[in-house]
Amino acid sequence: MSEPTTGAQYEIIAGPYRAVVTEAGAGLRSLCHDGNALILTHGADEPAPAAFGQLLIPWPNRVDRGRYSYDGVDYQLDVSEPAFDCAIHGLVRWSPWRLAERHPDRVTLTHRLLGSAGYPFHLDLRADYSLDAEGGLTIRVTAVNVGSRTAPYGHGAHPYITVGEPLDACTVTIPGDRYLPVNDRMIPEGPPQQVAGTPYDLRDGRVLGDQKIDNAYTGLARDADGLAWVHLAGSRRGTSFWLDGTHPWLEVFTADTVPAASRRQGLGVEPMTCPPNAFATGIDLVDLKPGDRHTGSWGIRAS
Repeated sequence: MSEPTTGAQYEIIAGPYRAVVTEAGAGLRSLCHDGNALILTHGADEPAPAAFGQLLIPWPNRVDRGRYSYDGVDYQLDVSEPAFDCAIHGLVRWSPWRLAERHPDRVTLTHRLLGSAGYPFHLDLRADYSLDAEGGLTIRVTAVNVGSRTAPYGHGAHPYITVGEPLDACTVTIPGDRYLPVNDRMIPEGPPQQVAGTPYDLRDGRVLGDQKIDNAYTGLARDADGLAWVHLAGSRRGTSFWLDGTHPWLEVFTADTVPAASRRQGLGVEPMTCPPNAFATGIDLVDLKPGDRHTGSWGIRAS
C-alpha cells in the first residue's frame, strides 16, 4: 500500500479551524479557517517547496559556506544550498518524525537528532500543534540536550501566511524597528539598520506594492503578553501571525522565488531564535547544556 511522499498526514480540527501536519519534518502542510487557506499549502505527495511550513532545527536560515567554530572546534556542515554555497534551515525538515500524541484538536510529534560530522550533538525534539476555536493555531517546539556536550542551538519555522490574493495589493504590518542587510549570497553584512525612513518600515502597516523583502527584522514591538504580531490584510479578510519572546528575530520573505503558482501569493514569516549565520557569528545562539531544555512558541489566526 502506497502512502504520500510526506508520509502520514495528521489532521486536527477546532471550530472553524483545520490543520494538517505531516510526518515529514513535522511540517505544517495546511491551515484553514472556514475553508479559507491561512497559509500557502502543497500536496501531500509533494515535498514542501521553498520550505513551506517546515521546522528549521538546529539552526534557521543560512550558515555561510556551512562552516562554523564552536567551543574551539571547527565544523563543516553539508552545503545544502549550492547556489549560495550555504548550509540552510537545519537538519530535520526532511526527516520522519514519530507520532507521540494525537487528539481531535492537537497533535505531538517527536524526533531524535543524532550526531553527525558537522553537528556532533544529540537532541530530543518535540513539536506540539494545537488548535483553538477562537485563538487559532499554536505551535510549540522543545529541544532537550540528551547528549554529553553543550550544543549550539537555534530554531525557526517557515510558514507563508496568505489571504488568498496577491501580496502587492495587501496591507502588511511588520513590528520590527531594525532590519538586517545581506549580501548577494544572503549572508548578513554589518549590524541591523533602523527601518525608519526606509522601505523596510512597515510598523504602521501599508500596502506592499511591488516591494521585495528577504530580510530578518529585530527590535520587535510586543504586546502586554510579550507577543510580536505580523498582520496581512487583503480586500476581504486578514491573517495574523505571532511569535513569543524566545524569538527576537523574524525573517520576512515576499515569496518572489517560490514556484510560479504561489509567487507573491503569501508572505513568509519565520520566527527565529537567532539571526542568519548565527552558528558562525554566535549572535543570540543558544548554548544548550546537557540536560537543558529550550522551548519557543508562535501561532497563526484569522483576523
